[in-house]
Amino acid sequence: MSAKSAINKEVFTPHDEKMLAAVEVKRRTKKRIPFLATGGQGDYKTFICLSVTNKKPSCVSITKVKQFPGSSAFAKRSQWTIDQLRQVNGIDPNRDCPEFDLMFDNGHDQWNASSAGEKCTFIQILHHTCQRYSSAKIPEFVNCQSKLLGGNSILHSAAGSVTSAVQKASQALNERGERLGRAEERTTDMMNSAEQFSVTAHKLAMKHKN
Repeated sequence: MSAKSAINKEVFTPHDEKMLAAVEVKRRTKKRIPFLATGGQGDYKTFICLSVTNKKPSCVSITKVKQFPGSSAFAKRSQWTIDQLRQVNGIDPNRDCPEFDLMFDNGHDQWNASSAGEKCTFIQILHHTCQRYSSAKIPEFVNCQSKLLGGNSILHSAAGSVTSAVQKASQALNERGERLGRAEERTTDMMNSAEQFSVTAHKLAMKHKN
């Protein structure tokens, strides 16, 4: 089981929540160091998770989850509601990069994601979720690539693919219906012709008999 699946199962499912996205992170320091996926000795893993309650009205949370050395369990640490999120800073709007900042009412965290791809996916889903669930003012997304906030985003592409598939299926059914309709018309014409031929043949037979 992947770490994200385990987090969803251990941390969120027991509280009737569903995890929407998660990104593994490390705090940014003045001295930039490469991300170590396994972490150094005595180090721990940190995940920023986005979740929503299954019960209505929906409540969306951003949760910091940690996994400590020598343990397979995940521990919930800080948690904020989506309405406490004030700003998401993508750091560089011109390229994929792993850095991003989250600003809340009561704090500001600076992160390095495990990869630029994971960060991009997380911000895409976070932006979509904010638009859908925020009851207050939607947080500000700054220095984010336009593809993360709409247009050619993963979410829009997926929706477009589904729409395209539905349209193709509908077109195929319509074409099939048209073909069946034409076949039915031809069958009716053939039956009418056969019936007419039968009547004509019967008349000829009676005429020769007389």
